[in-house]
Amino acid sequence: MGRLEYLAVLGACVLVTLPLELAGARVYRRPRRLARAVLPVALVFLVWDAIAIAGGVWDYAPESLTGIRAPFGIPLEEVLFFVVIPICGVLTYEMVGLTLAAVRRFAGRRVRR
Repeated sequence: MGRLEYLAVLGACVLVTLPLELAGARVYRRPRRLARAVLPVALVFLVWDAIAIAGGVWDYAPESLTGIRAPFGIPLEEVLFFVVIPICGVLTYEMVGLTLAAVRRFAGRRVRR
C-alpha cells in the first residue's frame, strides 16, 4: 500500500465503527461532548510525540506516510491517529452502554412476567 497505508488503516477504523453511530451511539451528533473527550488527550500525546521526535527518540517509517508533517515534525497520520482512534473508542463505548441498557430492560421485562 505504500504511502497511504497508515491513512488506509485509519479510514478502515472509521468505516468499521460508523455503523455504531447509525445504530444510535449518537457520538457525532454531540460534537462538543466529543471534543471535550478527545482533544485534551490528543493534545497531551501530540506534545509527547513532538518532544520524542525533537529528541530523536523516535520517528516514523517514511515509506508508510504521505510525507505531510504538522508543526514540530509530527506526521499528518499521527495527528489523525490521536483523533480517529479515540473517536472509534467513544463510539464503541457508547454502543456497549446502549446494548447493556437494552439487555437490562429486556431481562427486567422477562423476570416480571
